[in-house]
Amino acid sequence: MTRNTRASLQMRARGNPMSACDRLPPELRRWFAGAALPWSARLTLRIWHRALRGDGSPEAAVARLLPPEVTMVTRDAARILGATNPSRRSSSSSQSP
Repeated sequence: MTRNTRASLQMRARGNPMSACDRLPPELRRWFAGAALPWSARLTLRIWHRALRGDGSPEAAVARLLPPEVTMVTRDAARILGATNPSRRSSSSSQSP
């Protein structure tokens, strides 16, 4: 199995990760299956419970997981791609005639 060892997300071995994923609520499990980064079930469940305390909406809880993932993907892209990262290019270079 190939791992993304260049991502900044810490990897920790804690028990059986598949059984931890299987115990996630269905809405969270759907998000987890399509996540861009290798999140831990424990971390996503912690964010999920914190979000549910706010308004109790599963949709809002899933939406709360998106900003941290976008931040980490952007940070990792800058670190991994460096100068070739499209988000680092200036807007003036993309406006050529």
